Amino acid sequence: MSDGSEKGVTTVKQNVCVIPDLTIKDLLSAIPAHCFKRSALRSSLYIVYDLVVISGIYKTATYLDSLISPEHISLPHPLLYPAARLSLWAGYSFWTGLFATGLWVIAHECGHQAFSESKLINNSVGWVLHSALGVPYHSWRITHAKHHASTGHMTQDQVFVPKTRSQLGLPSFDPTKEDILGSSVSDEVMKELKEALGDSPIGAMLGAATYLLGGWPAYLIRNASGQKRYPKGTNHFNPDAVMFAPHQRDSIILSDIGIVLWLAGITGSVYTFGFWTVFRLYLVPYLWVNHWLVLITFLQHTDPLLPHYRASEFSFPRGALATLDRNLLGGCGSIMGWIGAHATHGISETHVLHHVSSKIPHYNAWEASDALRKRLGQSGIQLEGAPGGWGEVYRVFKECKFVEDEGNILFYKNASGLAATRPAFADGSASDSGIEIDKI
Repeated sequence: MSDGSEKGVTTVKQNVCVIPDLTIKDLLSAIPAHCFKRSALRSSLYIVYDLVVISGIYKTATYLDSLISPEHISLPHPLLYPAARLSLWAGYSFWTGLFATGLWVIAHECGHQAFSESKLINNSVGWVLHSALGVPYHSWRITHAKHHASTGHMTQDQVFVPKTRSQLGLPSFDPTKEDILGSSVSDEVMKELKEALGDSPIGAMLGAATYLLGGWPAYLIRNASGQKRYPKGTNHFNPDAVMFAPHQRDSIILSDIGIVLWLAGITGSVYTFGFWTVFRLYLVPYLWVNHWLVLITFLQHTDPLLPHYRASEFSFPRGALATLDRNLLGGCGSIMGWIGAHATHGISETHVLHHVSSKIPHYNAWEASDALRKRLGQSGIQLEGAPGGWGEVYRVFKECKFVEDEGNILFYKNASGLAATRPAFADGSASDSGIEIDKI
């Protein structure tokens, strides 16, 4: 997005997003048939592998910790010994959290019935793994399925739903001073929006950090960033919550039991081993897992390039393609990019494919993604975003502030009221609520 200013009006040259008109058959037929095969044994081996890696990280950290003493190493100042120990265990928590996110991903696949051919095995394994990571398995499985069915839908999607201009209490849209598609805005309106939204780097940095650290529990407990039409107090632990059907009540209670057992396990461990030991070995890595979960999913579904739809323009294929693939940690170099993808089983790198067919297991998703990208490329659709990392979260958090109350195909606008992207159809002619869209 490039911009220019003239006579008190700022105008930007926008990216063009081709709004897909593909059918689900078009998408699924591009994927090799063997990619849909699920194996309980092969999936289980990835659980074993993740646990072995995490155990190896723990053993390595414990061994190195025993060497941080004057008897084994000479440091120029006594305070450097606790500093070295702190750095060691900080590294332990980072790497353990990254690979434990891989376990989270496998539990997530259980919820999609991608772990095996058996629903009983899928739900049993998923319940154990997610409960051990503080996730109400069935509760989240149910709302996550709704998210997949309505990705990018303004009133049906379950998470990362954009706030509208009116929901944020911003000045009403003025067609004489700004373009509904966000290609131009007057300096007067720009100033009003910036004052209302705030656009400082420090504010964006603190907002992004708070989101990464507290976004996941806030979503589970109080529907933060969730569907705006749900009543206040909606959460994933109430069997009577509006997003659950009556026949799902027992599943929600079973999920709550898993959380109670998880909390009891933490409490018992604190009593037995002491708070600091539990904090160092489990709670800090647990916070890293939550952080990675929010970072990955936020960047998959939030970007100035991605459309959001109201009912009249929504379809399942459009929703599935309103996501991005990103190389997790790819911005830190090729080695870190490989580790990020490897540790989290490609959940960030193959996400578009996952939305097209969520029952494809992660070990087949790489090949399936390559085939799908070729098919999308034939329609002029590219869905690979910038590498996933903290800098990208900051950028997206700063650029994605609100969407308009009008229109059926929406793109985020920034604090200046400008949008980086505009919609267009492959046939070159389309309209959005009567507003003519430029031809490609």
